[in-house]
Amino acid sequence: MTNLLAGARTLFLKEILRFWKVAFQTVAAPVITALLYLLIFGHVLEGRVEVYPGVAYTSFLIPGLVMMSVLQNAFANSSSSLIQSKVTGNLVFLLVSPLSHWAWFVAYVGASVVRGLAVGAGVLAVTVWFVPLRLAEPWWILAFGALGAGIMGSLGLIAGLWAEKFDQMAAFQNFLIMPMTMLSGVFYSVHSLPDFWQTASHLNPFFYIIDGFRRGFFGVSDVSPWLSLAGVAAAFAVAAAIALRLLASGYKLRH
Repeated sequence: MTNLLAGARTLFLKEILRFWKVAFQTVAAPVITALLYLLIFGHVLEGRVEVYPGVAYTSFLIPGLVMMSVLQNAFANSSSSLIQSKVTGNLVFLLVSPLSHWAWFVAYVGASVVRGLAVGAGVLAVTVWFVPLRLAEPWWILAFGALGAGIMGSLGLIAGLWAEKFDQMAAFQNFLIMPMTMLSGVFYSVHSLPDFWQTASHLNPFFYIIDGFRRGFFGVSDVSPWLSLAGVAAAFAVAAAIALRLLASGYKLRH
């Protein structure tokens, strides 16, 4: 157990340093992107759209942008790290070390959670200057923030194991992760959609992450936060189980 913890801690710190050394690209750039979204959508729709009674559209938008940034960057951290190690060939140094699949999982997903939450905190710190936000039920913010980042870190691990080159990883992100995050209620309430698209939105697991996260700020949500929490926790369990199984089997790691 001591060796497991030591190995996981070392790999975790290595992953933290990997993205922190280029923090302008991995942390600052996503914050600037989210700020641009806020400036554009907030300017166009402020005063024209009211999603929740008494909540300005810009206030509604900020939690969605925060969580979208958390999800996308948590995924990017683990997936980019693995694919870069594969392409450059330095993955062999991890393969010859006595690290268990649990150590790999804890380190990669843990670092992804840290990066996702760091970017989310940066987005929140920058955007709250525009409108005041209240923290109605902050425990939901913490729960959905951590679980959402954990899910995406696990999915990034799965994608990184599956992909063998950068264009495969780009396809995974552009055609799956990006649409699911953008169409999960970041910029709108699903209640404003036609019935068919409301049903489709409720099939998107990212919707429950963002809806539950937003509940922590305003105390209102489109669905029960307990239902969202159950669904998100189940999604994390499934993603983590798949990632651990692939790591244990050495899927596309040992050729």
